[in-house]
Amino acid sequence: MKGSYVLIIKLDENKNIKVGSLGKVNFRRGYYLYVGSALNGLEKRIRRHLSKNKKIHWHIDYLLMEGDVVDVYIKIGNTKEECEIARRFSEKYPSIEGFGSSDCKCGSHLFFSDDKEDLIGMAKSLGMFAFR
Repeated sequence: MKGSYVLIIKLDENKNIKVGSLGKVNFRRGYYLYVGSALNGLEKRIRRHLSKNKKIHWHIDYLLMEGDVVDVYIKIGNTKEECEIARRFSEKYPSIEGFGSSDCKCGSHLFFSDDKEDLIGMAKSLGMFAFR
């Protein structure tokens, strides 16, 4: 299966987390939505993100060591849509500048909200559906 995905991550308390080349990042308690894509194995990519036992490789890996994925939404397709999805989230939610977007021109692929249901509503409005 190919497509794009969003992870909704809950962080129970404020944390300073070292995130690779971004250095120390201050994360507020609440919900974070991370946008990604996998055009060669969507399920495998999501399983990797859900695993706590992995080699740290991407920016998101640092946050996932501290927070918990509470929802996953996907959009199946053969084209890379993550930047368009990230752009739509950037119109409504604050982001962590440069997070997860080192290989594109987006400002960020990580967005924040206090309201998980609002994030889910936005994902659904973009044609995404629950993965698990």
